[in-house]
Amino acid sequence: MKSQATTICCLILFLATEYSHSRFHIRTKDGDKLQSPERKPKTGRIQEKCHGPCSASNCSQPCAQHFHGEIGFICNGNKWQKSTETCTSLSVETLFMDSNSASRLSVAAPSITLHILDYRTPEPIRSVAQGIQKNCPLDYACIINAVKSSEATSGNIAFIVELLKNISTDLSDNVTREKMKSYSKVANHILNPAVIPNWAFIPDKNVSSDLLQSVNWFARQLHIQNEPEHIVDELFIQTKGFPINNKTSERSLSFSMNLNNTVEGILGIIEIPRQELWKLPPNASQAVGIAFPTLGAVLKEAHLENAHLPRLVNGLVLSVILPEKLEQILFTFEKINKSQNARAQCVGWHSRKRRWDENVCETTLDTKNRVKCRCNYTNVMMSFSILMSPISVDNKVLDYITCIGLSVSILSLILCLMIEATVWSRVVMTDISYMRHVCIVNIAVSLLTANVWFILGSNFNKKAQDYNWCVAVTFFSHFFYLCLFFWMLFKALLIIYGLLVVFRRMMRSRMMAIGFAVGYGCPLVIAATTVAITVPGKGYMRRGACWLNWDDTKALLAFAIPALVIVAVNLVVVLIVAVNTQRPSIGSSKSQDVAIILRISKNVAILTPLLGLTWGFGIATLIEGTSLIFHIIFALLNAFQGFFILLFGTIMDHKIRDALRMRMSSLKGQSRVAENASLGPTYGSKLMNR
Repeated sequence: MKSQATTICCLILFLATEYSHSRFHIRTKDGDKLQSPERKPKTGRIQEKCHGPCSASNCSQPCAQHFHGEIGFICNGNKWQKSTETCTSLSVETLFMDSNSASRLSVAAPSITLHILDYRTPEPIRSVAQGIQKNCPLDYACIINAVKSSEATSGNIAFIVELLKNISTDLSDNVTREKMKSYSKVANHILNPAVIPNWAFIPDKNVSSDLLQSVNWFARQLHIQNEPEHIVDELFIQTKGFPINNKTSERSLSFSMNLNNTVEGILGIIEIPRQELWKLPPNASQAVGIAFPTLGAVLKEAHLENAHLPRLVNGLVLSVILPEKLEQILFTFEKINKSQNARAQCVGWHSRKRRWDENVCETTLDTKNRVKCRCNYTNVMMSFSILMSPISVDNKVLDYITCIGLSVSILSLILCLMIEATVWSRVVMTDISYMRHVCIVNIAVSLLTANVWFILGSNFNKKAQDYNWCVAVTFFSHFFYLCLFFWMLFKALLIIYGLLVVFRRMMRSRMMAIGFAVGYGCPLVIAATTVAITVPGKGYMRRGACWLNWDDTKALLAFAIPALVIVAVNLVVVLIVAVNTQRPSIGSSKSQDVAIILRISKNVAILTPLLGLTWGFGIATLIEGTSLIFHIIFALLNAFQGFFILLFGTIMDHKIRDALRMRMSSLKGQSRVAENASLGPTYGSKLMNR
């Protein structure tokens, strides 16, 4: 009897030792200490380079000890660069090793009987579904410790995604709150920002899309109770839900999640409009929302056109599971990177095409901090977010061009006004020449003042904004840019008047009245009306910039429409001038033809900046996907418009040059007379002394 008890005690000790060794084998590697599930995932236990010179196109290295798979490298710039990695320490056996050892120990502990000596090893677990159904069918919690204690290598990430995919396919018949929590804990492990870089080395680029689709499919089978529930509250995945029916008032789900240990959470709101809820039947349905703060960084799009253009996710990825009859849903996204200058674009993730689709969403509001979207919901379109739209170009080259161009333009306009003041009395002999120079002076004054207000507004954006001051900056910028265009329009009308009306001339006072009414009166009416209509509703300015609003009230049309119409009219005037310049004669020689072409080119070159035709390039910059070269051309032509006005409107005018020469000659003559007058008495006194 004593020997029998000794044998049983030895068996218990053996089983306990085997259990402890199995846990040590999963949780530690190479003698490390036991890793707590709450610790940050380890990511640095793989070979980082190939040996030998970088001559071949690629190579591979085996993984570190206790890992299966290999690491692939490519030769890039005479250096080995890691391209793929399949190192994994997880398997179906290691997932349930703790559970098997615990079950064997639990058999030995309650009663010491002889039949334990006949203990046989259980049949091996051949699938994840079999292991979960055997060990933890109620809450799926038996896989959590093995997953959270594993290193988040690229291979392990791919294994965990496949694990979640299998659970969604085979074990999603009756998803409870406890199962959803366990499922999300596993997903949370591979969504930690510390392991996001490892996603790039997974050979299968669809693995991130598989993760999103698996989570959505599993959550579709979740059953919500009669009250709103906060189901999952992990750091990198949250799930909420509530019951709905056709009598439910407008409902919303609000998420606030930290990213990269930020103090303030990133906001995301899902709203179901009341008119959509009316479509539901009287019996109860449910709505489930899931938020991911980091998944957007790893979602890889398949078959993306213009792959060289970045499509960066700048908000939470929000998934929603709704009854099939609901078609439209509203979202509010807070921008992660609020310093971006590019506009946001609302998108939905197409689970079959595995890419973002901008056609299913409409951006209803885009401010500096938040974006509101209206999106269409379908079974293949369940996840939504915001991308940084490529429409706006954020390039330092444009900033440098604008800064240098405006500086040169302001100096040129000041010089232009000084020259006009110097030669004014000599160049305004006729009414037409008088009005021509009046137009040039007012064009220069308007553009100079508008540029100054533009600079004030640009510098002011970088400081703390005061609403009233920003309204003033926007109003005066709008007003003086309109004055610029309307004075250019009046100059074009004056050119037509000079060409078509020969024998009957209008009085100078009447032309002056019409010019100032058009040049300053029309802009004042448009700018004041825009302020009166949009300021009461806080829709005059765009958020984050002292300029006209577009997203809410379309106030920018009060500048764009007049400007484009004037550019079109002035273009017609230039064509008329070009036609009138070409006066072919019978038997004209080639030299005469060349002279005509040169005269036409000169007229067009002079009139283009004076009539604002360079602003026509702005249309090309509004088209999505426009090449950067169009933005650079537009910035060059308009930032240097003041210099072009000085060159073509003042310096190239031979009458102004002649007047300047006469003015300089008269000044020299006056200086000589003064010099002789000062020398006269001295010279006379010398003669008298003789």
